[in-house]
Amino acid sequence: MRLDYDELRKIYRLEKNSSKLAEVDDDFFDSLQGFFEKQKKDYLRSLNDLSSSKAKSFSNLKKIIAEIFSIREKKLLNKALIASRTGELETDQMSLQETETLKQLLLVLNKHQHFLDQIFSLEKKPLSKVKSVGKTSLKIIQSVPAFMGSDMHEYGPFEKDKLVSVPEKIGTLLVSRKLAEKA
Repeated sequence: MRLDYDELRKIYRLEKNSSKLAEVDDDFFDSLQGFFEKQKKDYLRSLNDLSSSKAKSFSNLKKIIAEIFSIREKKLLNKALIASRTGELETDQMSLQETETLKQLLLVLNKHQHFLDQIFSLEKKPLSKVKSVGKTSLKIIQSVPAFMGSDMHEYGPFEKDKLVSVPEKIGTLLVSRKLAEKA
């Protein structure tokens, strides 16, 4: 992705005016870092010329980048929370770094959700001794209607080509029935 000031302003406006993530390439943050480094070199060279316009431009660039990052971060946290509740993991319109962060957030949220599940379960175990439930990420290869798992939780419905995070036992079942594959 080739970045410039106009492209960054466009992304900033899209992020600011929409509740969804603005579409960016997989290498967005790599491109952003390259663009920032180039602008930083130009800024440092301009200090010799005592150019205040370059200094102001560089300061504005830092603010725009920080604001884009902050907005996307909030949206990413929201996506993780929704995915932990629904089991559907959508990684479209994200950079590679954001996709990895989303998966890590999902692991933490699912572990936390297990405490609530433990409170509602019939057998009594101290919460401090609860083992984390192993989750697995799958890519759904055929649409799956909603179903009740052996743990008495409802899973699905899952749409074709979506990434989902489910307990390992449910994942094994979906893979064995050729409804999903490991992501």
